[in-house]
Amino acid sequence: MKIVVLVKQVPDTWGERTLRADGTVDRESADSVIDEITERAVETALQLREAHQGTVTVLTMGPVGAVDVLRKALAMGADSAILVTDDALAGSDALQTSAALAAALRTVEFDLVIAGTESTDGATGAIPAMLAERLGLAQLTFLSAVTVEGDVVSGNRSVEDGSLEVRAHLPAVISMTEQAPDPRFPNFRGIMGAKKKPLTKLSAADLGLNPDDIGGANAWSLVRGVTARPPRSAGTVIKDDGTGATQLADFLASANLLK
Repeated sequence: MKIVVLVKQVPDTWGERTLRADGTVDRESADSVIDEITERAVETALQLREAHQGTVTVLTMGPVGAVDVLRKALAMGADSAILVTDDALAGSDALQTSAALAAALRTVEFDLVIAGTESTDGATGAIPAMLAERLGLAQLTFLSAVTVEGDVVSGNRSVEDGSLEVRAHLPAVISMTEQAPDPRFPNFRGIMGAKKKPLTKLSAADLGLNPDDIGGANAWSLVRGVTARPPRSAGTVIKDDGTGATQLADFLASANLLK
C-alpha cells in the first residue's frame, strides 16, 4: 500500500503570529514547526503501513526551510519526502496550492492521500477536497478514525447529531481531524536515519506549472489590507446602587443587543 501524507510548515501557535501588509504570514517573526494535525495524519499513515505493509511518502509545498518538517516526518518513520519549492509559488492561495500539490502527486504512485483537515495558519479546510477534484478521486474528509480493507477505505466522520460511517474505493483522498491518533515521538535512531532517506525537491518548472497562472502575484484571492487586532478594552463596570438593572438594560440597548 502506497500512502502520501500532506504535511505543512506553520508558525508556532505558542508564539506571536503576525501578517505582512500583503496579507501573507510573516514567517520570520515566529518559529516554524510542523502543523500538529498533519503530524496526526503522518501517524495515521504509519499505522496503516504497519497493518498493510507498503510505503509512506510525505509531501509539502513551501520555502526551502520547509525541509525541516519533512525531516521530522521522516524521523517519525516515513520512507521518503517531496518538497515543492519555488519563489514563483510564494503567496499562493488554496487554489494555487492545490494545483501545485496535485501536480506533485501525479509524479508518484499512490493508493491513498492523507491530509489534516485544516492548517493553523490558513485554516481554509479546502485543500483535501480541491485535490480530490483535481485528481478525479473520491474524498472522505473530517475523519476521526480510518481503516482499510482490500481496496476500500472507510472511516468515522463526526456530525452534529452523532457520526457517519463513510467509505470509498482506493485510490482516494482523506483528511483527519484532531481526534486522529497522537503522533509518535521520533527516537534517536529515527532522527539519524532521516538524514539518509530520499528527499526530492521539485520546482514549478519540474511540475510543468506556469507561475503566471498559479503564482502568488496572480492569486485568485487578494488581500487589500491588514489591520492589527485592537487591544482589549477594560469594558464597562456596572455598580448596583439600586439601578443596576436599568443601567444594564441601557447598556445592552446602546449596543443594539436588545430589541
